[in-house]
Amino acid sequence: MSLFSLGRFWAVLAKEFVQMRRDRLTFAMMIGIPIMQLVLFGYAINTDPHHLPTLLELNDESPVARAVLSGMESSEYFDFRGLVYGPEAGDKALRDGTANFVVVIPADFERDIVRGLSPEILVSADASDPIAVGTAIGALSGIVETAIHQTLTGPLARVAGSPAPFSVTAHRQFNPEQVSAINTVPGLLAVILAMTMVLITAVAIVRETERGTMETLIATPVRPLEVMLGKILPYVLVGYIQTGVFLVAGKILFNVPFLGSGWAFFLGFNLYIVVNLALGFLISTLVHTQMQAMQASFMTILPTILLSGFMFPFAGMPGWAQTIGNAIPATHFLRIVRKVMLKSADLSDITGDLRAIAIIGLAITVLALLRYRQTLD
Repeated sequence: MSLFSLGRFWAVLAKEFVQMRRDRLTFAMMIGIPIMQLVLFGYAINTDPHHLPTLLELNDESPVARAVLSGMESSEYFDFRGLVYGPEAGDKALRDGTANFVVVIPADFERDIVRGLSPEILVSADASDPIAVGTAIGALSGIVETAIHQTLTGPLARVAGSPAPFSVTAHRQFNPEQVSAINTVPGLLAVILAMTMVLITAVAIVRETERGTMETLIATPVRPLEVMLGKILPYVLVGYIQTGVFLVAGKILFNVPFLGSGWAFFLGFNLYIVVNLALGFLISTLVHTQMQAMQASFMTILPTILLSGFMFPFAGMPGWAQTIGNAIPATHFLRIVRKVMLKSADLSDITGDLRAIAIIGLAITVLALLRYRQTLD
């Protein structure tokens, strides 16, 4: 027998190509994941976000105040979305995520400039995500300087000297020291639960199919919904353990606070766990082997990490990427976690995110049950 046979080599090579053609899911992932990474990193990811939602508390409607605001908006960092009345309304908007900034123009702003009293414009920023607002805050001094030179002309030119006739003070809320761990650690909980819950459920169910025990279960009078609930609920306990360990470790190791409502957090993470388990169940109905289940599960992790706002500012993504991101459960749970843990949020502040997770979960559950019924047929 020769040490190397070209015929045997070609036979093995042809066999591998045939196997690759039959395993379409693996082949699709080999091509799809690099393309997905290229598109997301090339088009969707932006570490210098612009057009951040901004609300205005306007207590002086003088031409100077209007010019300063126009200068801020023309910088493209700030996108003024409306007015608020009073500090409580501004704080609520920052807490529930309606705005990244609240700009407060004090009363008698122009009059105080003329009198040399150096009035102060207050910019309150949601610093729970330091990357999202850091660049905009850093640009404030340049914006003010430009506004001074463009606005204080004619009779007001005499006050446009040095020092500046007014100042802009940035008030960083929820993470004033801009510690990255305080922002990253709560978001990491959303990613970890998504990874483990989806993967565990998908692999566990496919393993039973490979071993033949699922066929025995199908032969019984058990309904699809009963199978689904029976399969996913035990892993809810795993999610409880992970969450408990995570919260304790985050407090001890990184001093991450928990300032908000425990009841709101409890509802949010229970709903999020169930949705991810349902997604794992759906994946198990689409694949045939444990390896395929792992590959499909990892396929869902990439957009979860990149488009949820965990690694990169959500506000900096283009509109199409934000639309995709809003269809990802982790996006809304990440907001819930950060609101509750860092912003002292209660149930009323997270209602919209809870509703979004519930709608996504309902869609996944319906698809999973339809796919499971097809496997029964």
